[in-house]
Amino acid sequence: MRGKRVLIPLYQDEVAPRFDLAGEVMIADVAFSEMGEKTDGHAGVVTGNVLLQKPSVDCLCELALSRDVDVVICGGIEEQSYHYLRWKRVEVLDNVAGRAQNALDRFARGELKAGDILFHTEGADVR
Repeated sequence: MRGKRVLIPLYQDEVAPRFDLAGEVMIADVAFSEMGEKTDGHAGVVTGNVLLQKPSVDCLCELALSRDVDVVICGGIEEQSYHYLRWKRVEVLDNVAGRAQNALDRFARGELKAGDILFHTEGADVR
């Protein structure tokens, strides 16, 4: 099985609204089958959190590169940071809002895309 390593900047248990202000990140390994199919839900997903000494875009980018991250799932990100990560061949799914675990689960199922809002409101059509 091969997989992708995902980094999600956190604010409590949610995707941090700003990439550069996160003091903690979730790093997850998402397993894929040999056929390239993503896993269902939590299967094949191993996570761990890393506390940062201080919120810093440089620290986050360095962490992503030093941990061989393939995908960053984040809220808002400055254009310069976005292009830097893309230049380093890190996929960036930005403008994502909601609980980090929900975002990770959707990514593992192949359903997450940039701009997804994952908060559920009462009476809303929920998938």
